[in-house]
Amino acid sequence: MCELSILMPCLNEAETLAVCIKKAKSFLESSQIDGEVLIADNGSEDGSIEIAEREGARVVNVKIKGYGSALITGCNEAKGKYVIMGDSDDSYDFSNLMPFVEKLREGYELVMGNRFAGGIEPGAMPWHHRYIGNPVLSFIGRLFFKSKIKDFHCGLRGYNRESIMKLGLKTTGMEYASEMVVMAELNHLKITEVPTTLKKDGRSRAPHLRSFRDGWRHLKFLFMYAPNWLFLYPGIALLAIGLLGSVFLLFGQISAFKITFSIHTLLYCMFFIIFGLNIMGMFFLVKLYAYNHHFLPDNSSVNWNKRLKEDTFIFGGIFLTVIGIVLSICALLYWGSKGFSELVPEISMRIAIPAVSVLEIGLQSVFFGFMVGILKIDFKKED
Repeated sequence: MCELSILMPCLNEAETLAVCIKKAKSFLESSQIDGEVLIADNGSEDGSIEIAEREGARVVNVKIKGYGSALITGCNEAKGKYVIMGDSDDSYDFSNLMPFVEKLREGYELVMGNRFAGGIEPGAMPWHHRYIGNPVLSFIGRLFFKSKIKDFHCGLRGYNRESIMKLGLKTTGMEYASEMVVMAELNHLKITEVPTTLKKDGRSRAPHLRSFRDGWRHLKFLFMYAPNWLFLYPGIALLAIGLLGSVFLLFGQISAFKITFSIHTLLYCMFFIIFGLNIMGMFFLVKLYAYNHHFLPDNSSVNWNKRLKEDTFIFGGIFLTVIGIVLSICALLYWGSKGFSELVPEISMRIAIPAVSVLEIGLQSVFFGFMVGILKIDFKKED
């Protein structure tokens, strides 16, 4: 064991790997830190492995392709109490890692580099990454997870190996960068940032990063780990809009901005209500799944197995279904008793549209209840 492992993922980085290793080893020697340089090679075919071994680095071979795979394996194989990871393309300064080490020694479990605070060399980061991609994704990460990190995707970061291992990180691609920060925040690890620099990498070929593909993977990951923002809040908003519009439109037309809103708008309001309830239901299913399978850390006192009772949804759904049927019959009888006139179809539709909506909500509630029961089967205890 040693104090620090400097971990570099590698896939055909023969042009820049040697200089990165030399800088890292020079830092360890000048700082008198007991450490190692560890290369997590992801299947290089350009002599990178031979270069790493010649420069005195330790190499671990990673069979599963992907940025995340290389770093997960590297973390598992590291001998250091602390790990500082960084790309082996010579864009990060491995000779200036002391700010990371100092924060780790102070007890921080994750120390993120902040390129925007430390300085980005002209040409080192594409404009759409610098002004759109990174700021937007970092803002979403701060909003969703109450994080203070301003550069979610900086590739140079240090961490307490034991603390990060306990998180059980799983993603194999570029979204690993987001997963580490998100899971650290959700598990209340002690996190901080230090300024770091980014310079234009030394490779003659294009980087492995693909802007749209990897940006989408990061964004998708952030939403999947924030079910409140993905399901609950949009569902509440749609439900509120639908209910508000329905309250006015059930009893007549509304005119605004020289537009008359009538039964056609009522139909859309009912759609908002149904769709809003559907995605709110998905939120509760996700919370139940997360609670039972530890998909997300449970930091609340809510026992979702006890809170979500399948019988409540099933019998409540049956009750709503009966109401929907009764309202449908009323709409039919009203139309039949009044005969044909210009207003009868419109008035009848003001009954029929809510009737169909309540009927659908009721039936969906019944099946939702059974789904809740299915998700809880493995966790029921015998009486």
